[in-house]
Amino acid sequence: MLLAIDVGNTNIVLGLFQGERLVGDWRMRTDAQMTADELSLTMRGLLGSYADEVTGISALSTVPAVLRELRVMLGRYYADVPKVVVEPGVRTGVPLLVDNPREVGADRLVNTLAAHHLHESACVVVDFGTSTNVDAISAKGEFLGGAFAPGIEISVDALAARAAALRKVELVAPRSVIGKNTVECLQSGILYGFAGQVDGLVRRIVKELSTDGPVAVLATGGLAPLVITESETITEHVPDLTLLGLRLAYERQLSR
Repeated sequence: MLLAIDVGNTNIVLGLFQGERLVGDWRMRTDAQMTADELSLTMRGLLGSYADEVTGISALSTVPAVLRELRVMLGRYYADVPKVVVEPGVRTGVPLLVDNPREVGADRLVNTLAAHHLHESACVVVDFGTSTNVDAISAKGEFLGGAFAPGIEISVDALAARAAALRKVELVAPRSVIGKNTVECLQSGILYGFAGQVDGLVRRIVKELSTDGPVAVLATGGLAPLVITESETITEHVPDLTLLGLRLAYERQLSR
């Protein structure tokens, strides 16, 4: 079985593949202070009976401190298991048409790989994570760049911290766009504000793509379900897009 490990700024997501089928996935909080031993122990606890069935590993980390410990863990506990750590310099077959390819995060890279695998057309990937990433992919599978915006939770935390009369609220849809109380006003601004922001960015990106064919707009990331129902441009929700990209990256490395 292939174990896919996606270390993000907020969460670590694990996915276990049996061939092309995702058997299970787990999510844990990212802790930059976590040691290699702690990381291994926590992962094995989540995997349970599957822990000893891992025959390959594909991983990425957007957190440098955790990436170091991830490498130690893989070397210490999975020394004999074939593995791929996606990072600058690892060939995935994705052309990076940007000023500095080494700046492109591994998560954006594997999302591009997965999106083009699902849709052999131009794509836009909206990743709702710690930041909201909106990335453009050509019909040839080329990564063209994109846009970053503060993530939903970061924005909510900042607002609660800087405005004395406001507080963190449950991230659910209010009764109406016009809030009738403080909680609903916050929920409306968060939900419909972020949906409008994403739609605006996607429309501008699609216009710049200047393609005659269809453009698939894929949403992924832990906070995607909050926004996709209100978005006018998102065409598909693919919660396991990054895990799929990690599997594809592993398969491409093995075939070399």
